[in-house]
Amino acid sequence: MINQLIINMRRTFYALIALALSLTACHKTTKIESSVPAKIVDGAVVLETPAREPGQESALAMACDPIDTVRIAFVGVGGRGTAAVQRYTYIDGVKIVAFCDLDSAKTAHCNEIITGRGLPKASEYVGEEAYKDLCARNDIDLVYIATDWLNHVPIALCAMNNGKHAAIEVPAAMTIKECWDLVNTCEKTRKHCTILENCCYDFFEMAALNMAQHGLFGEVYHVEGAYIHFLSDDWDRSETWRLDYNMANRGDNYPTHGFGPICQLLDIHRGDKLDYLVAMDTPSYNGKAAAKKFRGVDECLDGDHTISLIRTEKGKVMEVQHNVYAYRPYSRMYQLTGTEGFANKYGQPGISVKGINGHSYVSQEQFDSLMVAYTPDFVKEIQDKAKEVGGHGGMDYIMDYRLIYCLRKGLPLDEDVYDAAEWSSVQELSRISLENNSMPVKVPDFTRGDWDKVKGFSYAF
Repeated sequence: MINQLIINMRRTFYALIALALSLTACHKTTKIESSVPAKIVDGAVVLETPAREPGQESALAMACDPIDTVRIAFVGVGGRGTAAVQRYTYIDGVKIVAFCDLDSAKTAHCNEIITGRGLPKASEYVGEEAYKDLCARNDIDLVYIATDWLNHVPIALCAMNNGKHAAIEVPAAMTIKECWDLVNTCEKTRKHCTILENCCYDFFEMAALNMAQHGLFGEVYHVEGAYIHFLSDDWDRSETWRLDYNMANRGDNYPTHGFGPICQLLDIHRGDKLDYLVAMDTPSYNGKAAAKKFRGVDECLDGDHTISLIRTEKGKVMEVQHNVYAYRPYSRMYQLTGTEGFANKYGQPGISVKGINGHSYVSQEQFDSLMVAYTPDFVKEIQDKAKEVGGHGGMDYIMDYRLIYCLRKGLPLDEDVYDAAEWSSVQELSRISLENNSMPVKVPDFTRGDWDKVKGFSYAF
């Protein structure tokens, strides 16, 4: 009897301990700092997906009415904006209508460029909110946005809400909320919102994508991309705001150059989707040194090297790296591994194919032959002019050409608003993971369940 009483008391004691622990667990919360509501579910951070509002519909494969002559306005005409203006003077079917910037000398310089090419002078808008007056005009079809990062989304939203298509320099957005704002506004207004990711039009990337689509590498299951570009000695030359952003923000702050092309390789939201992300970074060494040199402070939240691993719905693995502080050669990595082959651009470009040269690179002659054979036909038609006009070896011109071609033909754009959101989302997702001991973070499905409706990435013609 006494033994049974002791047993019962022990059971009660352990039950009370278990109850106390469970109550403690219930009351212990982890606050997730994010731009949209978030919570932890099954060991991963899950961000809230807003419902699609009445009047919105999917923008997948969205086509708009053809525009015979695309009337374009440039907002932000610093280094990148000015270079874009120069390129657009060589593109048929375009009328340059207006320039907008904080500095009147820059808008005036752009007018010198176009009048020097025999084109009519464009209107000039100057001031922090001058873009609003520009977007209100009824003689503009496309607003090309090349401002500092933090102003990309407000200007794009203003453009779309005023009936204009928006083309946004990279990254298109800096937070998940901004990504959703772009998606929702595009779906509501039925105006294109594209990301100006020039690296998708690099000659090697386009040829390798074509090879992959024709099965040369078998099933592609691992891809790598990066932005590794030493900037630490040159922060205050043109983009002075960039150092300030990196000092104040941890994570992959510039993901799209490396991420965009490999998303196209894996047909992201065109048959597969991003599932979750895990990030790690190093301490800030050269970043802090740059902060000290240029700003006189000892703080830089951005680690010198950040790595993000992303797993897709189909179990494929993507690796993205960011480093703008290291004394090392420029690299976007761009690497793919498939069941029957491999391609790599940096440092020495190379291709390995099961049926040609197994586990070593093909010869230079074979490489050159493959590049010629798999360069897309539309690229072959314009590559000489692209190289002549320039823009990172010609890929900027090809990007511009494709945008105008699709608008004039009334075709879906190569990069849609979901690309803009997915590729840009890595910034905040990586930060959330880093700040929570590299916890997995679910990547929002910006298509809201439609990611498998389009079968494979393709260029529209």
